Amino acid sequence: MFRTKRSVLVRRLWRSRAPGGEEEEEAAAGEPGAAAAAEARAHVCGGGRGCCPGKAGRGGRASAGAEAELKALTHAVLKRLKERQLEGLLHAVESRGGARTPCLLLPAKADSRLGQHWYPLPVLFCKVFRWPDLRHCSEVKRLCCCESYGKAHPELVCCNPHHLSRLCELESPPPPYSRYPMDFLKPTDCPDSVPSSTETGGTNCLAPGGLSDSQVPQEPGDRSHWCVVAYWEEKTRVGRLYSVQEPSLDIFYDLPQGNGFCLGQLNSDNKSQLVQKVRSKIGYGIQLTKEVDGVWVYNRSSYPIFIKSATLDNPDSRTLLVHKVFPGFSIKAFDYEKAYSLQRPNDHEFMQQPWTGFTVQISFVKGWGQCYTRQFISSCPCWLEVIFNNR
Repeated sequence: MFRTKRSVLVRRLWRSRAPGGEEEEEAAAGEPGAAAAAEARAHVCGGGRGCCPGKAGRGGRASAGAEAELKALTHAVLKRLKERQLEGLLHAVESRGGARTPCLLLPAKADSRLGQHWYPLPVLFCKVFRWPDLRHCSEVKRLCCCESYGKAHPELVCCNPHHLSRLCELESPPPPYSRYPMDFLKPTDCPDSVPSSTETGGTNCLAPGGLSDSQVPQEPGDRSHWCVVAYWEEKTRVGRLYSVQEPSLDIFYDLPQGNGFCLGQLNSDNKSQLVQKVRSKIGYGIQLTKEVDGVWVYNRSSYPIFIKSATLDNPDSRTLLVHKVFPGFSIKAFDYEKAYSLQRPNDHEFMQQPWTGFTVQISFVKGWGQCYTRQFISSCPCWLEVIFNNR
């Protein structure tokens, strides 16, 4: 009975492996709509150009021999796991990371050979259950919820594929979904701002760069929170500002085991069909994490998100890009050192005005800029403004 249950769990896990091969073969054969489906499955960032290591459709479908070898290797590894470990892994895979699942701790040196390549077990599990094109451990990043997070050379390493995310690399610039002049970083006066109605019926000054940190209630010397989050639907802010004190925050609409900022609980009077449609696609949303090197954003949803931050681009550049981040990918959205270097501490006028360099804007599903009909983020159906505490 024990062996039978283990075999059932192993078969269920194999059936839950990441898709990709069949779609790519259909795309190569010219099936209608197959190319778009394969690209959507590939989970690349920046439209498959430069920003992320994987590219849609690279290599086509694996041969029958390679598929059989991968299946044999995966079954051999899974059959070494305990029943409780198999159940936890299956829960993580079937919930697509929406449920809180325990770490799957396995020996760190137990690498597995697939073809001519050796893969660490965490990479193998990610390759099987999330990203078939994954090649190297340098392409993934551990989430802070993982027991192996921050450990350099542990004896046991977590192999839960949903305790890792795919890295967005910005060495090569992504497609210019939007380019903004660096005047975006200059102080803005409230009279030139766009007034927008709030939930309470009053007005806030929405600067061209968004909600400035001067609008965030703060007491002198208050360091209790490291950032504040505002949720907007088009030009209307919905709900109150959400103050963040914990190192990590989930922002979601519908999460099986969510603990954080639930957008689905906010009262919105917006009857726009587009807003309601996008709202329903937020799903698991994003995870916002303050780490040693900056603030990271992990896209947990099933649709792309779009991010604009002053610290994502070259300080010498005169334009700001809006970066597209696909599901399952992480990006360092804010760098404190870069932000401080962009300030002008000796500029008295600057110190008296809000500075949008400590603000990150994130749009769900819909992008904005030159490649879209929406030129400004305030035209996007559902978006966030994250204001960092620079005090």
